[in-house]
Amino acid sequence: MADSLVIVESPAKAKTIGKYLGSKFIVKASMGHIRDLPKSQTGVEVENNFQPKYITIRGKGSVLKELKDASKKVKKVYLAADPDREGEAIAWHLAHYLEIDESDTCRVVFNEITKQAVKDAFKTPRPINMDLVNAQQARRILDRLVGYKISPLLWKKVKKGLSAGRVQSVAVKLIIDRENEIDAFVPEEYWSITAQLKKGATAFEAKFYSLNGEKIELGNEAEMQAVLDAMGSAAFTVGEVKEKERLRNPAAPFTTSSLQQEAARKLGFRASKTMSVAQQLYEGVELGKEGTVGLITYMRTDSTRISPVAQEEAKGFIEEKYGPSYAPEQPRIYAKKNSNAQDAHEAVRPTSVLRDPDSMKEFLSRDQFRLYKLVWERFIASQMSSAVLDTMTVDFTVGSGAVFRSVGSKVKFPGFMKIYVEGNDDGTTDEEKFLPPLAVAESIQAESVEPKQHFTQPPPRYSEARLVRMMEEIGIGRPSTYAPTLETIQKRGYVAMEEKKFIPTELGELVIQMMEEFFPEILDAEFTAHMEEDLDHVEDGKEDWVRVLGNFYESFEKRLKVAEEEMKEVELQDEVSDEICEKCGRHMVYKMGRFGKFLACSGFPDCRNTKPIVKDIGVDCPKCKVGKIIERRSKKGRYFYGCDQYPGCDYVSWDKPASKPCPNCGGLMVEKRNRSGAKLACTQCEYNEEVIEEQDSAEL
Repeated sequence: MADSLVIVESPAKAKTIGKYLGSKFIVKASMGHIRDLPKSQTGVEVENNFQPKYITIRGKGSVLKELKDASKKVKKVYLAADPDREGEAIAWHLAHYLEIDESDTCRVVFNEITKQAVKDAFKTPRPINMDLVNAQQARRILDRLVGYKISPLLWKKVKKGLSAGRVQSVAVKLIIDRENEIDAFVPEEYWSITAQLKKGATAFEAKFYSLNGEKIELGNEAEMQAVLDAMGSAAFTVGEVKEKERLRNPAAPFTTSSLQQEAARKLGFRASKTMSVAQQLYEGVELGKEGTVGLITYMRTDSTRISPVAQEEAKGFIEEKYGPSYAPEQPRIYAKKNSNAQDAHEAVRPTSVLRDPDSMKEFLSRDQFRLYKLVWERFIASQMSSAVLDTMTVDFTVGSGAVFRSVGSKVKFPGFMKIYVEGNDDGTTDEEKFLPPLAVAESIQAESVEPKQHFTQPPPRYSEARLVRMMEEIGIGRPSTYAPTLETIQKRGYVAMEEKKFIPTELGELVIQMMEEFFPEILDAEFTAHMEEDLDHVEDGKEDWVRVLGNFYESFEKRLKVAEEEMKEVELQDEVSDEICEKCGRHMVYKMGRFGKFLACSGFPDCRNTKPIVKDIGVDCPKCKVGKIIERRSKKGRYFYGCDQYPGCDYVSWDKPASKPCPNCGGLMVEKRNRSGAKLACTQCEYNEEVIEEQDSAEL
């Protein structure tokens, strides 16, 4: 007969924990929060110290009745929601509903859902931490005040359905500011000179470095020509050879932010998808005879800390699998990435390194396996020895005063690189560049010398990974808010995604412009970051949550009154296209959706006809020989290519067809892209060639 009730958030978590605790425990799920502020009103008594008016969430009645009935049949109720602010708040609301004293030892927390971690947690239950609860309440109330006070203004002055948010508004402004930088960018000319050299069978390159002892940038063709004139036809003579050994250290284990960034780079996951799959791995996966097991630790964290037990297990695994030289003498300790990190939980890691990805593959979906492999490899690499690289820098003198430099390196000892190397936002990979043995005064004849004109590139638009990194760097939002923020700003129509990059919409620019005029503090990243720090201090017990809200609301209320009186109504005008609606004969207009622009009938709501904007890529259809290939977009925002004679011709391709035929067989060439670049590949034979693209100088 069970004598204890355990309440968690989800059925998956309940299933996993129930198997560990045995028959004396009943484990049930609350299905997330049970109480919240009402949707129909602000729900905050500002004059009464910001007291919230909580109501039971609609649809939770049957769940609450089940929990209430179960609680009456047991001696003890344990509240085991997630180990963060939201989890603490869920536990507090449950305690209130079930009439449990919050000072009672009813709260159980664990950072990983494994048998040992769960059993250890139940040995040391604690009271509900009201500092954590108040930190969650303060954030919730603050966001409610901002959203429910400003949003009605936007509905009245712009259009229905808009919203403003403390973090989302700053995120949209970052995207708009970047777009303004791009628009204002003036390209600057510069030149490079690259020499292709060869010694024996080894080909390598050297780049122009200096002239007459001065390192210079070649800003125009005349400066480039001056270097070529100084070189003449002279051989490349080795002037200086520097060889040294360099250590390369592994990246820290994952935080929420770095996990989202790396999953975007290496797996192509959206932030929301990363968190959804990580939640599944955390709550538990059925592993055959072993039962349900949580495979990773809690995934909402800004800490890089690792428990000594996990480090010891990793060290033993590394020494046995790869040898003692691959484990450092002392366990690695990673510094906090920024001063705002709360360090409440460990970094994201596998609950046991002994469950390597290959042994788990049969139990996991494709997405689960790929993310688990990423987490496992990153953690193992973070606990391994540094890589040792032999680097070689060679300066060649050419003619009268020109110096070219060649840099090469090779891995002397791979260390952590044997397992994993961190990705980067521009998609480039680390490739070893070998140089042959070279001695001072040795002469080498260049096979070719290639001058090339370049133009500086504007800063890149934000991808999800870049935006998350920027939000983390400037201190807005916290691990649990990154993914929801990115989803919200797209759903509201403030930004759209084009080629996996954010672009602001006209609506987004208009809303931010109005916010900037009347609520500048909300859009001030520094102000928002400072507010985040104050809310973190509430969590630490160093600040009173009512005082923090009061300080904010005093000036906010004044700005609100001014905005209500002075904010002007704005009507958004749709851009009219030349396209005629085939259903009603009206002109179609350009609209912006979350995946970019599309065409919609100007007669909406009488006519709801929409269609994608198609782009002719200048290639004849290889199937029907009559139509033209056009670029389209799927419902999920992915580009594909098809014949404009559809449905008469059903040619379709995910790869972009090229205008030139295969030089080998005359067949259709298509553009194949991956994170390391692009190439043209023939669809009928094995011929392929690399596509040379101008490198983004902003990322160098």
